Amino acid sequence: MLIILAMFLATAILSPTFAFIAGETSIVQAVSNAQELFEQGEKLYAVEQFHQACLVFEQALIAYKAQGNKLRQGMTLSNLSLTYQQLGQWSKASQAITQSLKLLQTGQASEETGSPTQILAQALDIQGRLQLAQGKAELALNTWQQAAAIYAKIGDRAGSIRSQINSAQALQTLGNYRQAQKTLTEINQNLQNQPDSTLKATGLRSLGNVLRVVGDVEQSRKILQQSLEVAKRMLSPSPQAMSEIWLSLGNTATVQQDTPAAINYYQQAAGKSTSPTTRIQADLNQLRLLLDDNQLNAAQGLVSKIQAQIPKLPANRKAVYARINFAQSLMRLKAGQEVKEIAQILATAIQQARDLQDQRSVAYALGNLGGLYEQTQQFNNAQDLTQQALVISQGINVPDITYRWQWQLGRLLKAKGDIKGAIAAYTESVKILQSLRNDLVATNPEVQFSFRDEVEPIYRQLVNLLLQSEENSQPNQDNLVQARAVIESLQLAELDNFFRVACLEGKPIQIDSVIDRQDPNAAVIYPIILADKLEVILKLPQQPLHHYKTSISATEVEKIVDQLRQELIKPYTLQQTQALSRQIYNWLVQPADEYLAKSQIKTLVFVLDGSLRNIPMAALYDGQQYLIQKYAIALAPGLQLLAPKSLSQQKIKALTAGITEARQGFSALSNVAQELNEIKSEVPTTVLLNQKFTNETLQKEINSVLFPVVHLATHGQFSSKADETFILTWDGRINVNQLDTLLRIREAESPNAIELLVLSACQTAAGDKRAALGLAGIAVRAGARSTLASLWNVDDKSTAELMSQFYRELTSQKLTKAEALRQAQLALLNNPKYQHPLFWSAYILVGNWL
Repeated sequence: MLIILAMFLATAILSPTFAFIAGETSIVQAVSNAQELFEQGEKLYAVEQFHQACLVFEQALIAYKAQGNKLRQGMTLSNLSLTYQQLGQWSKASQAITQSLKLLQTGQASEETGSPTQILAQALDIQGRLQLAQGKAELALNTWQQAAAIYAKIGDRAGSIRSQINSAQALQTLGNYRQAQKTLTEINQNLQNQPDSTLKATGLRSLGNVLRVVGDVEQSRKILQQSLEVAKRMLSPSPQAMSEIWLSLGNTATVQQDTPAAINYYQQAAGKSTSPTTRIQADLNQLRLLLDDNQLNAAQGLVSKIQAQIPKLPANRKAVYARINFAQSLMRLKAGQEVKEIAQILATAIQQARDLQDQRSVAYALGNLGGLYEQTQQFNNAQDLTQQALVISQGINVPDITYRWQWQLGRLLKAKGDIKGAIAAYTESVKILQSLRNDLVATNPEVQFSFRDEVEPIYRQLVNLLLQSEENSQPNQDNLVQARAVIESLQLAELDNFFRVACLEGKPIQIDSVIDRQDPNAAVIYPIILADKLEVILKLPQQPLHHYKTSISATEVEKIVDQLRQELIKPYTLQQTQALSRQIYNWLVQPADEYLAKSQIKTLVFVLDGSLRNIPMAALYDGQQYLIQKYAIALAPGLQLLAPKSLSQQKIKALTAGITEARQGFSALSNVAQELNEIKSEVPTTVLLNQKFTNETLQKEINSVLFPVVHLATHGQFSSKADETFILTWDGRINVNQLDTLLRIREAESPNAIELLVLSACQTAAGDKRAALGLAGIAVRAGARSTLASLWNVDDKSTAELMSQFYRELTSQKLTKAEALRQAQLALLNNPKYQHPLFWSAYILVGNWL
């Protein structure tokens, strides 16, 4: 991992005041000179003039060596390591911190002061930061735990909180989400128990920022509000401290897509700030939101204010990024005649970055100027600048910037007709994104980041290049295999972005190996929505990949899919429903009909893309039959599955839970009791109904008995936002991130993993075109091999009948899960009362279909 967030890693630069014990009175002139150099280095670091800070710290180190002052040598080396890290000089940073700790840990410095332990703890903080930056999260965790123990021993609360927050980040990086959440909860409890103080306000703000980055945005906002209240209650409230909290609140509200609140927070931050840097950050963030919300008049007014502020900023990295971010917004706002003005802003940013000898900022500014030339179709100049930016960013190993310039180079090469070169550049960009994964959501806070705008298009544009072919010819197999792998990477990236962490761990296996070795009657269909066409890749057992496409815009696909979704939940629109579902059948399945028949396929597994996830494939119609009448159907959230295994190999035992009464603003579910009774008549069951269905009792039952099946008949919602994806219990909600804690008692690859999670009364969020992402999120987060869920809530006796039939087929006929669901759906379809897809098609099986 090579991306570091300052708000995570709140490593303080070591101050020389720590080195002096009380009562020290005489300092020789040489010591005074060394100290002055050290303090000058601190000041330069504080204003982000890192290269100059390095030079001064190096001079201070020489002076301290001349004195034989080993404690201050250790301190200076630690600060040099921190400064080298800012400049991307990882080898020098590593050497400096190693030398520092050798001096501080061997007792060589102890004769100069009676209390070197705080210095040692701070040096360990800096080492942990470096280790995390180099992808050594386990070492970083161990280092920060050592630092925390020292801070606790000497009673340094601020240092202890800092190390705990850093440890939570390391745990998150290692995939230990439960322990990370526990650590953050403990930090919160410790802070809540403290009296109001600057430390408490700052600690809460740091915690709120961390919670935002790890995806718990609701709690982030709550904690930041508490931080603001503490700051306001202080005897002498600091306007700057409150401004920084408002800035953090604005960032959290932005992630929550609460634009009005975010704009208000940014306005408060800018209005109260005594720091030009904080003020410009707030204004730039507000400008970006106004443009996103198409509030052009308000945006134009803010532009004038920013134009007046930027020249007054101190020369540092934040000023460089402010100019770049301002130029990015102007590119979206301004007409062609202002291109020279934007170019001048970027040229000034480049020069300022060079003056600072800040290579990261130089690379970022050069690439953005290249992007401006790309917009004006000056492709040769754009390519030259982009390649300069790439050389620098690769040289200092900053992948969060490098992937952007590889993408930009790919676009430029494509525009110039070099398709082979474009594919190579795009492929490199995707590789970098795959290596970053969860780091992307914790990228440099000065870099404007939008997954929809700056990650997803890279994958789709690469697939488009790979699947380009001459008229009446097919793409070659290598390109088909790569295109399919790229789409899988995109789906993983979507889930990572949804959760704000790398979500799919464990021991996945390829779907291809399942259909080639375990289920030779299954085929996999991969639709890929591109700007001007719908591509489909088909995988049949023991055969090369097949490919077909339909020329149709992504907008038209989304429109027809959305229309079908609306018709499916209306009980009296069968003709219109069938007409729309036939269109989609013709895109996805009809061209493969002959292949499927020849291969005697019985199960279709769909790896769906985009808005197609919001409709059930079972309801696709060929003019005579629904797809479910011909095939068992399952969905996979990606091309990989966790340890496929058939339920029929073991005796089924279920834990069922449900709510029949109205709770928390949700309507009563009058048929749930019957549903759970029907299941109990088919399989041995432990039932938690109404008041018995609490978070605690559910956790207790899952802990105490190894249930292969967990069936929850309760309100739930799937949303494209993790904090709005939840399942209702009697006493609260289980959000998608809490599922990891609740259900992953047994690891997914263990013999006792939950085989099947059933969510029978859930629905996708109204008006959310990407809501089914939440369903895929729950399927992955729960750690169950398979998840059976409803796309909309069917509060009807038909649900009880379908579930009863499903469990009957699963136990008595020894069928696969997909075939058992098919038989249950057909039973409803063949009932005159339930022929409309509203009743039987809402239920989809995600994951292992065996």
